[in-house]
This record gives sequence, structure tokens and C-alpha cells, in this order.
Amino acid sequence: MTAAANAPITDAQLALALANEAGALLLALRRDGSADPAALGDAADKASNDLLLGAIARQRPGDAILSEESPDTAARLSARRVWIIDPLDGTREYSAGRDDFAVHVALLEDGRLAAAAVAQPARGRAIATDAPPPLPAEAAPLRIAISRSRAPDLVHRVASATGAELLPMGSAGAKTLSVLFGEADAYLHQGEMNEWDSAAPAAIALAAGLSVTRLDGSALAFNQPRPRTPDILICHPGRRNALLAAIARCA
Repeated sequence: MTAAANAPITDAQLALALANEAGALLLALRRDGSADPAALGDAADKASNDLLLGAIARQRPGDAILSEESPDTAARLSARRVWIIDPLDGTREYSAGRDDFAVHVALLEDGRLAAAAVAQPARGRAIATDAPPPLPAEAAPLRIAISRSRAPDLVHRVASATGAELLPMGSAGAKTLSVLFGEADAYLHQGEMNEWDSAAPAAIALAAGLSVTRLDGSALAFNQPRPRTPDILICHPGRRNALLAAIARCA
């Protein structure tokens, strides 16, 4: 019996077990090599989603779920507890054999991010909200993790204004983990994201003591009728004001 099938465990422990199990499944599917490379991403998305949905239904029956790979329903809008999951964030990177893909599992309770985990299986690492790592030391020059495929002009203007180095990566979870592990100092994204892209990364970043805001400094909102988060900035609290000011100047 897998860890995620054992009860009782806390929500954060469940999130971590599920993220790790889904990550192991994704690696096994990629190693197997039986799927057509063009169809691998779709097959992996579905398999990971089925695993997560089944485990949540068994462990937390009655909770609502918002998943990238499942039809959305209005029922979640009145639910106290909503799991927000991305079974495979960074499908393009996964299919290409890269390591910058992730599994996101987050729980929103009474409108608040209550528990979450992000796993980056190809790097053998995962973080949950109940055991975040200590904040890494700030580095110079500033290193900003950005989208590998959708980096807007704004990030280049901010980098020019701050002297920052830009680090293109795939998954939002991988970018957030790069900040938590001291490989980057900030994660900046402009342009619409979905709640399943940002919920778990935001939760683990907040649990570690990082600043998590939109690019105008406001808080992110989740479980909205249209589940979108327009932009995000994750950084050390000591860098927050300077980065927000640079973003405002460069916008």
C-alpha cells in the first residue's frame, strides 16, 4: 500500500505523498518509452490526474477538486475545502526529457491556502508546507527565474534595470523550488496563469517565509469562478519593495 493510501495523515502530509507518488509515476512512464513521444505528455497528464483524483477521493471524500485535467464545475465555488492540482506542470519539458517539470498539489480551505506540496521528480526533490526549508541567503547579482517559453518583454526590462541574470525554466513549481533552494533569488511571471499553476508554488513559498504577490503587490486569489492568476512575483521579503518598484517603472 502506498503512502498516500494510508490514513490518518495531515493535509500537508497527504499533499506531499501524492505529489511524490505522481512524480514517480511520471518518471516510470517516461522511462518505459512505450508511448509515442508525441502522445507521451497527454498520457502522462491523464495517468497522473487519475492517481491524484482517486487518492483524494479516498482520503478526503467530499472535498472539491480543481484540476487542469478534469472538467471544472461550479460546485467548488461553495465548497469549504478545494484541492487545486496540476498533475504535470511543464508537459512540454517532461516530453522533451528535461528535468524542469513538476507536480502541484494544494488545498484551499475557507479561501486560504492551507496545505500544499510541489515535487520535481527528475531532480529528486519535493517540498511541503509543513516542512519548508530555511530561507536561502540573498545573492548578488540578482537571479530571476522566468518562463522558458513565454518570457514577456517586461522581464528583460526589469533585468536591465536591476542588473539581474535571467534563468529560463519550465514549470512554475520548478521555478519556485529554484528560489527555495537558493538557485534563483526571485520568480517573476507576467501573463495569465491558471490557479493550478500557481496555488501550490505560492503555498510552499509563503510557508518558507518568501514574499508572494502579484506584480502590483496585491495578494493572489484562488477558487475564483474563472480560475486564473494574471501574474506572480515570488522573492525574498528583503527584495520585495525594490523589485515591485522596478516592475512598476518598467511596465
